[in-house]
Amino acid sequence: MSLERFRRNRARQLRDNQTDWERKLWRHLTRIPIEGSHFRRQAPIGPFTVDFASHRLRLVIEIDGAQHGSPRHARADFERDRWLKSQGYRVLRFWNDEVRFEIEAVLDTIFAVVEERRRHFVCD
Repeated sequence: MSLERFRRNRARQLRDNQTDWERKLWRHLTRIPIEGSHFRRQAPIGPFTVDFASHRLRLVIEIDGAQHGSPRHARADFERDRWLKSQGYRVLRFWNDEVRFEIEAVLDTIFAVVEERRRHFVCD
């Protein structure tokens, strides 16, 4: 099996097993009324699979559970974000509890960044 096919299959498995908070945010992301804001779930980008990505806007959204607070995960997240940024992506990270309890604030942040990125990438 090729590496590309493996990544696609892994992304498909992750889509089928989303967390409650990924499902909740996905329901909202599919309703973003801003042109050019199409998001994909569990999108492969290079060596990584990200929770949500808009390739056109070069925007990644990650939903992090408590394990991401450990030093090992924090280091890995830093390296992952650094690589994604080197590819032109902006990375937004939210904790599960932010999606759970503060969805409006999360959406406000996403909408503001989508609009900023849309002006930059879609209108150029």
